[in-house]
Amino acid sequence: MSNSLVQVTDVYKSFKAVKAVNGLSFQLEKGKFLALLGPNGAGKTTMVEMIEGIQHPDKGEILIDGKKWKHHKEELHRIIGISLQETRFIDKLTVRETLALFASFYSLKKKRVEEVIEIVGLGEKRKAYVVNLSGGQRQKLALGIALLNQPKILLLDEPTTGLDPAARREVWKILEKLKRDSGTALVLTTHYMEEAEKLCDYIIIMDHGVILKEGTIDLLLKEEKKKNIVEFTLLNEEDPDGTFSNNSPFRLQWNSEMRKGSIELQELDTELPEFLNYLKTRNLQLENLESRRLSLDDLFITLTGRHLHE
Repeated sequence: MSNSLVQVTDVYKSFKAVKAVNGLSFQLEKGKFLALLGPNGAGKTTMVEMIEGIQHPDKGEILIDGKKWKHHKEELHRIIGISLQETRFIDKLTVRETLALFASFYSLKKKRVEEVIEIVGLGEKRKAYVVNLSGGQRQKLALGIALLNQPKILLLDEPTTGLDPAARREVWKILEKLKRDSGTALVLTTHYMEEAEKLCDYIIIMDHGVILKEGTIDLLLKEEKKKNIVEFTLLNEEDPDGTFSNNSPFRLQWNSEMRKGSIELQELDTELPEFLNYLKTRNLQLENLESRRLSLDDLFITLTGRHLHE
């Protein structure tokens, strides 16, 4: 407990009839990266806003470095770095001027501004006006602002939403280097499975304000490791949905719109031939078939019955 930089205990938060956070408990230690993973409306942003002191729990307790916001606001603001889903800048300031403005809030010297410009890879854009930055560059600038005060705790709320894959990977590289070079702890909210898997030591899968499952990647997938996902398409014109749903011996899902199916198989050697025979006896011809190991995305579908982006 003494090593916890963030300690969340049985926290609840409602907005009228909506239970945004419904009894969450978790902790975060120095140097560890934690992901709150879930779709829009899962309660991720509300939880982060309570950690950063913007919202207050209806019930439960949040300790930041062993302290409560109520009596330690100024002290806690100095050890936390924040990047929200959308950061608004002054368009007619340059990158360097924007960082210098925020650095002045912490009484930081120009040297730190230059260090951060290099950390987030905006060296060639230091004199560029914010209005002329790409989406990825603006996100790097927002991350730079969050890192100015060399925070013990970094809170990033969906930092790569809306970015193209290349820009997203650039942000990941910055965070991976930060993890290697400092003891900063990170709370990351995301609805990208790959992002959580790539960056974080511990993952909390949540939906409708509650934790569905939590643990390391290995722990989350340990029970499911032997399962294989077999995805397939069919040549047949008719919709086989009824065929699959009526007394099928397989755990099978069929997407009528995409005309694509998937099944979970424990033992490929024995169960795959059985499945192929099952299709043959119903005059259903395969067009394509691929097998892979169960992923976090598959686990989320198993837990909720829907995809993360729905």
